[in-house]
Amino acid sequence: MIWNAFAIAIREISRNLTRAFLTVLGVFIGVASIITMVTLGGGATLAVKEQISSLGSNLLTLRPGAGFGSRGSSAGVPHFTEMDSVILGEQIASIAAIAPVRTASLSTIYLNNARASTITGTTPVYFQINKWTIAEGRFFTDADLRSGGAVCVIGNTVRVELFGTDNPIGASIRIGRASIEVIGLLATKGQAGMGDQDDTIIMPLSTLQRRLIGRTSSNDINQISISAVEGTDSIALIAEITQIMRQRRNLQSNQDNNFNIFDTRQIAETLGSTTQLMTMLLAAVAGVSLLVGGIGIMNIMLVSVTERTREIGIRLAIGATASEVLLQFLVEAVTLSCIGGIAGIILAFGLCYGLAQVIKVPFNFNTQINVVAFVFSAIVGVMFGYMPARRAAKLNPIDALRHE
Repeated sequence: MIWNAFAIAIREISRNLTRAFLTVLGVFIGVASIITMVTLGGGATLAVKEQISSLGSNLLTLRPGAGFGSRGSSAGVPHFTEMDSVILGEQIASIAAIAPVRTASLSTIYLNNARASTITGTTPVYFQINKWTIAEGRFFTDADLRSGGAVCVIGNTVRVELFGTDNPIGASIRIGRASIEVIGLLATKGQAGMGDQDDTIIMPLSTLQRRLIGRTSSNDINQISISAVEGTDSIALIAEITQIMRQRRNLQSNQDNNFNIFDTRQIAETLGSTTQLMTMLLAAVAGVSLLVGGIGIMNIMLVSVTERTREIGIRLAIGATASEVLLQFLVEAVTLSCIGGIAGIILAFGLCYGLAQVIKVPFNFNTQINVVAFVFSAIVGVMFGYMPARRAAKLNPIDALRHE
């Protein structure tokens, strides 16, 4: 009986394709919108997590000052010392690697090309913590660190702006008042929340201190990068670091921290949750068009019942039951809705693929949301098709046969 009702539904839909197209348009747009919003939102969430992850492996960054968004300022706040990083690494077992960092903004010149660059002085373990890989050349070593060797590695943005298409390996660039040899080119990382990660020059900490900023003191570290052991509870680790640093900076119990700890994992989770929430909100807004499409189906089915009143009367007169008439019109409404759902899924696939390339997010076509959207479109057909179907089933055969 269901198969016969489906065959009749297809026959009636094919009789007036233009009306059928306009009927399913709302469902078509609604399904396509929901799938596109959820898919692109999921891709954006993955992109955010990948960008944060590219900053480092379970990375914590210790900085002087009260932190982002605080009234406190880092001006006048004492920097860290190299000994701070040594003691943290020795006393906290859940720290896998730790590196002191000193940064400075200096002019960089190669032949006729000049630019302002942020120079990072650190230790070789910094590359491991921040997941840097080498594209050409080599990293600097502990021997370079001990000797204060005039060497550096550069990011791809620096290479493009200073060297163009030339090979930078072995070339000397003037940074501040010193000539520094480029020994390595870092693999490209791209943009992240902090800006262009490839716009960087990294050298041994001792080289930056002695040759470029004219300081030999170990008390001018303005950042400490920390990589936690995999599976570490970051909240507990931050508490341990805070306790030790308060002791080392002689802070009393009534004094606020004059340092802050930036946790990339927590930031990634927060941003991911925010992106997912926005995605669900947009999907809910897009879902309104599904309801509009359902109302369109109901209206057209009511019109169809009126147009086919004599046909319904004949079917009832020759023995069709009210339930069979109800099923016929209900199947017709669901079929219209499902056709719109299938067309919406096909459109959404093309939109998601194209827009993912444009906005540079991963294309992650979620099968689950496609199934949910299709089932929802079928439910819309049942919900909004029931009233016209029930109206058809309740027609009196005699009155229906008299209908002009």
